[in-house]
Amino acid sequence: MEKLQFGGTYHVYNRGVNRCTLFYEKANYRYFLRLFTDHIAPVVQVFAYCLLPNHFHFLLRLLEADEILARNDLHEYWRHARDDRPHQYFSNFFNAYARTINDSYGRTGSLFQRPFHRIPVTTDAYFFNLITYIHRNPQKHGLVDDFRDWPYSSYHAILHDKPTRVDKTAVLDYFGGLAQFQEAHQTDPDEKKLQPWLVEDE
Repeated sequence: MEKLQFGGTYHVYNRGVNRCTLFYEKANYRYFLRLFTDHIAPVVQVFAYCLLPNHFHFLLRLLEADEILARNDLHEYWRHARDDRPHQYFSNFFNAYARTINDSYGRTGSLFQRPFHRIPVTTDAYFFNLITYIHRNPQKHGLVDDFRDWPYSSYHAILHDKPTRVDKTAVLDYFGGLAQFQEAHQTDPDEKKLQPWLVEDE
């Protein structure tokens, strides 16, 4: 499994163990994002995300360790940031969510597949196609007829002016503007360019 590196850009994704449900109701999606906001968002640059009933996707850049340690508004465990341990903070986040779901729904055992997946995003083509792939994922899986109707992705956060943890300025600059961003989402991404990294959806 790829080792997370501070300063690296990654496609972070996972699904429920044995494809089990991760999000049973609306409150679960909100709680997962709240945990992410509390424990992970302050130390990453988020470009895109999507939560689906049994899996999720994030495209993000982990800040450099010195950037993290220089901040004064972080959860205490980030103050011990070390170059060889960033994956542990994500594991803590997922474990916190799993404990709540197990307690709330009377289940036991692991909730997520282990280890969680992270793939370095090292090319412009991967970055560009991955954003549209993530946002269009609910439509790909038949959850909605139009991906824009799915409420648990970053697509609308990027379009609107409301405060968000998503770095919409960076995303829109990358696409060349709002119109180009919307246009790029009108068709399915080029999955041939993504195929080496899409085994999680098979």
